[in-house]
Amino acid sequence: MTQQFYVSPEQLMKDRADFARKGIGRGRSVVVMSCRDGIALVAENASPSLHKLGEIYDRIAFAAVGKYNEFESLRQAGVRYADVRGYSYAREDVTARGLASVYAQSLGAVFTAESKPFEVELVVAEVGRSQDADHLYRLTFDGSIADESGFVVMGGAADVVVDALRGTWSAELGLPGGVRAAARALRNGGTAGTPADGRPAPPLDPSVLEVAFLERDPDTLRGSRRAFRRIGGPELETLLQHEQDT
Repeated sequence: MTQQFYVSPEQLMKDRADFARKGIGRGRSVVVMSCRDGIALVAENASPSLHKLGEIYDRIAFAAVGKYNEFESLRQAGVRYADVRGYSYAREDVTARGLASVYAQSLGAVFTAESKPFEVELVVAEVGRSQDADHLYRLTFDGSIADESGFVVMGGAADVVVDALRGTWSAELGLPGGVRAAARALRNGGTAGTPADGRPAPPLDPSVLEVAFLERDPDTLRGSRRAFRRIGGPELETLLQHEQDT
């Protein structure tokens, strides 16, 4: 009789965690930042259609790094959850905390029960009527959930980007200032790195950035309850050009 190969639960969980971390680390970084006027979401992403940032509900957004097919399936499930809950109860009953709890349960179940964990890391962001009411929930591949404040960086050279942001982030930043600060941090931690001669890395081209806002008061600004807005094209080029000029 063939003896069954034994792997201790501790080693199995460690191997799964290492596998997921390697997959996430290969992705390019994403920054989600609370600002005076809302929440800025900035990702290094060369694809014009395979988005890392997306809208979930009126004042809730989603950001992710890792395998696109895995986090896109989670985003779609989140949209369905939010639509059903908002229709069944009230739109105010759809919260980032509730959505993050559902994601945590799903990620935890896959990590413990399936043969391969999801290679994803997520942020569920909800913009409040005041900055103190902003919520940034970070979820990792094993279902762990954390309530962050200020800003969150995921994927790629996250430690380098965090170090760069610590010196520039402020709660008083407006949304354009937050995007410029995130773009500078991503430039420092991105694939280009710092040139060998020690000069600052060149600014990131707008074509490799995906940018979105969760505006704090979209009713006044655009006459809409939907706070999510993508920034691209000439608007993004003008915004980043201001950074180069300064």
